[in-house]
Amino acid sequence: MFFEYPGLLWLEVIPLLLVAHYLYLELRGRKPHMRVSTIVPWKKADTSLMASIRHLPFVLKTAAIALIIVAIARPRSSEELERIDTEGIDIVLAMDVSSSMLARDFKPDRLSAAKDIAIEFISQRPYDRMGIVVFAGESYTQCPLTTDRATLINMMKEVQTDLIEDGTAIGNGLATAVARMKDSDAKSRVVILLTDGVNNMGEITPQTAAEIAQTYGIRVYTIGVGARGTAPYPVMTPWGPDVQNIEVEIDEELLQGIADATGGKYFRATDNTKLAEIYGEINKMEKAKTTVDSFPIYKELFTKYGVAALVCLLLALGFELFLRRLP
Repeated sequence: MFFEYPGLLWLEVIPLLLVAHYLYLELRGRKPHMRVSTIVPWKKADTSLMASIRHLPFVLKTAAIALIIVAIARPRSSEELERIDTEGIDIVLAMDVSSSMLARDFKPDRLSAAKDIAIEFISQRPYDRMGIVVFAGESYTQCPLTTDRATLINMMKEVQTDLIEDGTAIGNGLATAVARMKDSDAKSRVVILLTDGVNNMGEITPQTAAEIAQTYGIRVYTIGVGARGTAPYPVMTPWGPDVQNIEVEIDEELLQGIADATGGKYFRATDNTKLAEIYGEINKMEKAKTTVDSFPIYKELFTKYGVAALVCLLLALGFELFLRRLP
């Protein structure tokens, strides 16, 4: 065990001074007294136990102060070591959130399926920094690179359509993802770009974004999502919402070119199962580059000292109430 703030242990002088002061009052200090005509009643009574009990509130309060000082000094333990496989990989998930991602050739739709499978992928890589970029007619960072899996998963759950201008700006989405990692010193940097359409908006062309990624040594895995042929898509008609079959258009040549230029790989997902398999394959490929490392596991111990101090204070209160009720 060690203390995060060992300098605070000097405060233990306080309970020692309190004990010294208490003993001084007991041995040499002023004591309350009264005159009585006879001491016979006191002679008959056995006061040795009561004499000891009356000191307990002070002893317990002093012990509580000592324990609180230990707790705020933050005792910790690092006796255990955990071995992990990690290389320090940075991964940004660049996800298309255009309205076409609501097509229902995936269950329940493309966007929901992509989010659920991406969350599973995030959960399987607890030691990598990961971030989320979304794009439609423009792009923005949903979550910067972080190792906080809870925050990352919550931010992924909040991804939805209609938050930005509709369209498909693949170049902007990739460029934003690259910008999040260009200054990273990670040994491996990866973008997983998922889209279901054709680039039709944005100030940066996909080819230019791919060249930027290549310059920074960022590998891009591209995923085209959508069934082959047509897919059911919800539309609004004068008679209310309806589902119509719409032609699936994915620029596979473009996505293949981005992957080839950056040393990545292109995948085509036609249903939920295939998309899950693609993420699983990417997961294995990136894990093949990991190295074994180890680090200490720290355990916080201040809680038990804080609880012990609380118990001492409650006992002191109980004894004080007991002594006050005595005749």
